[in-house]
Amino acid sequence: MDSIISQYNKNYLEKLIAYTHILQQRNALLKHFHESRSFDGISLEVWDDQLIAHGEEIISIRKKFLNEFIPLFNKNYQFISGSNEIISLEYQSTLKDRLYKDVLTENLPRDRAVHYTTVGAHRDDLEFKLEGNSLKKFASQGQQKSYLLALKLAQFEFIKEKKQTKPLLLLDDIYDKLDETRFKKLIELVSGEQFGQVFITDTHPLRIKEVFKQNQSEHIIYHVERGTIEKNG
Repeated sequence: MDSIISQYNKNYLEKLIAYTHILQQRNALLKHFHESRSFDGISLEVWDDQLIAHGEEIISIRKKFLNEFIPLFNKNYQFISGSNEIISLEYQSTLKDRLYKDVLTENLPRDRAVHYTTVGAHRDDLEFKLEGNSLKKFASQGQQKSYLLALKLAQFEFIKEKKQTKPLLLLDDIYDKLDETRFKKLIELVSGEQFGQVFITDTHPLRIKEVFKQNQSEHIIYHVERGTIEKNG
């Protein structure tokens, strides 16, 4: 999320940089408390207030981004998979919809014990699910690869819309773990006019040449072997 949002939202990038600096200062202070066997609540509160101000805005922007991003992700996954599998992309916050200050205060004993800040925007994550279950634990390799490709394609669409330009799309070893049907659906999708220049790598030149032949899309194939590049058509 951070890398995508920072490409079009300068305010977010500035908030993220400031938050990271404040977090480092807070962690340094926690480490100092441990080493000196002391504690100064007023000094810590100075960093807490700044961490909260920046952290709340970071989380708010992330959630707004996901409201726009998730529909694009769902659309691309369903197209590639050709199925009605129920997938989800969920924002997991350590705050759990509670006040930032309350969560920081509640976790202060643990922060002091481990000498770093254990809750906040920096500890938040995305949870990937398929049919309500963890993608990593329950999805097949093909489903996992389709999920990741859908994320990448959604990122392309999102940046294209925000910046009004077509980014380069890089797809590495795309046939790996994809069945024939999903592979062809992906090629069909990225061959459309909505995409610009696309770079695809594959370890089977004859296979990908046949797919492009069937698809009748404009393409150039380069064969790379031992540092030598040869144009194959």
